[in-house]
This record gives sequence, structure tokens and C-alpha cells, in this order.
Amino acid sequence: MIRLKFLVPAFVLLVGPAPVLAQDMGSAGSDAPRLHFAAAEPPRSRDALFGDTAAPEPASKDALFGAGSSPAEKSGAKWSGSFEGLGAYTYSDPAHWSRGVGRLTLAAQGELSESVKWKLGGRVDGDLVYATSNFYLQPVKANQRFNAFWGENYIDFSASDSWDFRVGAQQIIWGEVVGLFFADVVSARDMREFLLPRFDVIRIPPWAARAEYFSGDSHVEFIWIPVPTFDRIGKPGADFYPVRLPSPTPSAVAALFLDPQRPDRSLSNSNYGIRANTLVSGWDMAAFYYRSFSSSPTFYRLPTGTPDQPFVFQPLYDRIWQAGGTVTKDFGEMVLRAEAVYANGQGYGVTSLSVPLGVVKRSTLDYIVSVEFPLPGDTRLNIQGFQRAYFNGSASDIAVKSDGFGATIFLSTKLSAAFEPQILWIQNFKNGGGLVRPRLNWYPAKNTAVGFGVDIFTGPDDGYFGRYNNRDRVYAELRYDF
Repeated sequence: MIRLKFLVPAFVLLVGPAPVLAQDMGSAGSDAPRLHFAAAEPPRSRDALFGDTAAPEPASKDALFGAGSSPAEKSGAKWSGSFEGLGAYTYSDPAHWSRGVGRLTLAAQGELSESVKWKLGGRVDGDLVYATSNFYLQPVKANQRFNAFWGENYIDFSASDSWDFRVGAQQIIWGEVVGLFFADVVSARDMREFLLPRFDVIRIPPWAARAEYFSGDSHVEFIWIPVPTFDRIGKPGADFYPVRLPSPTPSAVAALFLDPQRPDRSLSNSNYGIRANTLVSGWDMAAFYYRSFSSSPTFYRLPTGTPDQPFVFQPLYDRIWQAGGTVTKDFGEMVLRAEAVYANGQGYGVTSLSVPLGVVKRSTLDYIVSVEFPLPGDTRLNIQGFQRAYFNGSASDIAVKSDGFGATIFLSTKLSAAFEPQILWIQNFKNGGGLVRPRLNWYPAKNTAVGFGVDIFTGPDDGYFGRYNNRDRVYAELRYDF
């Protein structure tokens, strides 16, 4: 018998947008404010260094669709890829090896004609830890020891000088701030390693139809996703399962959490949205509306009729809508960015047993302001402030705390062409806790990058970051691009 005294405070979680960060200093994406930083490539550019290859607002249609090509490319496919190895050791009690992954990524792109372009891609991950370790439950090991993923697989075509179309699996990035998921409300994410990997590893490209209309300094984007994709959250007992569970997790506890139940595949359950932007006196301003299912599940408490364990938790997806805007402005070498997103229909888990199904619906407003500028000595500094406000009730009963004001600081410098130390600090100054990520990047050869780092979680057990305060780890990774 699993006693209720243990279940109630430990097993109810927040679902939906929440201020989070990791380590990617390019454009971000998701329906939740998420901050992310993790470098992996030689510093050919800031976007390349941090794994974000898509710019928020390209200067041309070819740039928007990633379709600029040379005569050599037109004669055949252009191939690219990478191989990566990552090892991580969780040193918090109980200490254990937590990652031993090898990753192969392949992509090809080309042209069928001047107006028709294509791209194919995918990757495979194999993890030695989950294939051999006895620390994790069998469902966790089966879920994470080997995975194959689709990448971007689409075809582009132009109908005129003003209209472009893309059909297939594609990244749709609406955000402007550095390294955070606020206005990027479209793409689902692989959250099985929380926000620690690069964005190109986290993002799941949805299968979508997308139309772009261009006119002068303005453009409008329409998207339709007939079959929504959803976050990968892993299995109960995984290190970064959304609910804080004992580590290692007893099988009787894991059994209380059912597999997510996805909506039926029907046209009425499609996701769709519109985004428009324009350039006015150097200010790049955009507004959007997105109707969808939340990509992350809400854990509903369902009765079982069994006295010893009267309920289980069923992850379900809420039908929501989101509206927001972004603004970007360059002031010489300094860049100012801001985003705001209002969300309606999202459910949040609460701790009270008197609330039906253990879930309340709350509207939220998330906003963030970001400033980035260079410093002497080949150093860059990014500072961001963000906040969430709940409507239709307070945040005091929400199970996982993420409200209130927060900030991020990212500092990166180059000791030489081969060595680049950096540090990211994310902090919610109310109850959400924080994440500290010092890291050293080493570039020993062309197209080769080695990274060493530490991920440190802080805060109370019911905080957005604090729920992982026993998941602190050290890691090393190698990446080769070809």
C-alpha cells in the first residue's frame, strides 16, 4: 500500500508554460517559457555554437526556408551530419551513471527546380547506461536505451514572388529571445533530459503545412498541423520525469502513473495558427495566435475504487489557445528583445484533495525582456528578466511553483581560439529554484568540439527547478560535424 500522506505532496505536478532555461543562445521555441543553454559546435557563429540554425526572422525567402544553394548543390543532394558522444554521472545521492549516449545525425537537401526544394533528415540515439544499468526500472530503460527520430523532412515550393509553401516535418520557430521558450509555442520537445541538451536535440519538428506571404518589410505566416506532436516525458522513474519521485523509484510507485492519453486523430483536433510581423523604424514587431493542444500533459487524479490506493494519475492534454507578440531592436552591438504570451485553457495540478481530479484551469501571462551586448576580451553577456502571472486564482495551491519574477545571466568568453569557458545562471526568486551551468568548450580540431560541464539544480522540492535538486551531475561530450 502506498500511503496518501506520501502521494499528495510528492506526485502532483505543474503542466504548461513555465520559466525554464538550458544552454542554447540562438532562437528558442515552445509553448512554455523555457531557458536553454548547451554549446556543442566550433564557434563559427553564435547560432552554430549553440545549436540553433534557424534565425527568427530571415532577410529573404530562401533564408527563411533554408534553401540558399550553390550550382554544385543543384546538381545533387548536399549531405551533412554529426556524431556525438555524451557521458554524465549524477553525483547527488544516490550517485549513479545517468547518460552514456552515442548519437548519429544525418541530413540531405537539394532542389528539384528553381522553385521546388527538399530536405530529409533524422537521427538515432543509443545509450549504454540504459542498456546495462540496474538503477532504473525496466520501462525507463526500454524507453531510453535506443531511439530513432525523424528530423526535418519537407518539400518547399513557390507559387509567386510573394507566396512560399512548406509541407512536411519542419521546425517552426516564433520566438525572438535568446535561449528561451516563450513565444515559440508550436514545436513539441523531448523533455526526457529536461532542458539540458541543445535545442536541435530537444525540438520535435511537427508535421505541418505552412504558407508564407511576403510584402516589403512585412510577412504573414499560416500553419496547420493536422496531427499534433506532443512532448516526450519518459517513464516514471526516469531522472527528469515531470513529477518528483523517489530515486531510485519503486515499481509500486511508478505504477501509479499511467501512460499519457493522446487526443483522437481528427480534423477537429488539429493545431493551427497565424503570425504576422513587420519592420518599423528598425523595430521588428510580431503578433501571433495559436490554437492547439498543450504539448505537455496535465496529470489528472483519477479514482480507482480501491481503498488501499484510491487514485492514479493520468496524463492528459488540454485544449488551449495562446496569443502574444515579440519585439526586437538592434542598438549598435546591443540587442534588445522582448516577448509576451497569454495562454487560456491550461490545467495545473494542485495539492488539495478537495479539488476535483486534482486540477485547476488557470490563464497565465508570461513575459520576458532580454538584453545582449559584447564586453572587452571577446566576451558576451546576456541578461534576461521574466515573470509569470496567474489569473482566475492565485498560484499558492499550484503543485510545482514557477510564478513570480526570475532572471537569467549568461556569460561567455574566449581564452584562446581553442578554449571558451561559459556559465549560465537561471533563478526564480520566489519558489521555483534555479539552475547553474558552468561549462568549458574545447575545440581541438576543425569540426570537432569537446565540452565539460556541471548541472546544478537548487531550490525547494516543489519548485520548477528544485524538484530536480537531487539530479546534479557532471558530464563530458564530444561532437564531430561532417
